[in-house]
Amino acid sequence: MEGCVHIYCGDGKGKTSAAIGLAVRAAGRGRKVLFVRFLKNEDSGEVEVLRSIPGITVPVCDRSFGFVFRMTQEEKKEAAASMQKRFKEACAEATRGCYDVLVLDELMAVCSYGMVEEGQVVAFLKGRPENMEVVMTGRGPSESLIGMADYVSEIRAVRHPYEKGIAAREGIEY
Repeated sequence: MEGCVHIYCGDGKGKTSAAIGLAVRAAGRGRKVLFVRFLKNEDSGEVEVLRSIPGITVPVCDRSFGFVFRMTQEEKKEAAASMQKRFKEACAEATRGCYDVLVLDELMAVCSYGMVEEGQVVAFLKGRPENMEVVMTGRGPSESLIGMADYVSEIRAVRHPYEKGIAAREGIEY
């Protein structure tokens, strides 16, 4: 089976949720999944559940940087170095570990912020094992990455409680 490239993008809620659904479905069919998160922390409701599913590996996010728009220039440099390292490790592990599915959650955002060079992503996609399914989420994918994808799903925000001043809620947004 030839692996495809998926992008879940847009300004709406549900990009990560869509990737989680695909990961769970793949694991339910005996596939091996590596679910790597960028710009996230360990305090999200899905993390421990995903880790409890046989066949899904979720590496620990060793450091949280928070929202990029709140970072200082120094924090942005540190985050970029961390995200570059995380991307390289994810690609190496996905290939070495013979994973069927690689989820790169928020990679599109990391690329659009310039924290991971798009050329590295393109090179990985072109050189990945031919049967590996790759799922990338996040806002702002480039036209080049969209052009490489087999599936592109844009999730559009029509309404969100944040507009009414309702903060992110545990168990719903995280």
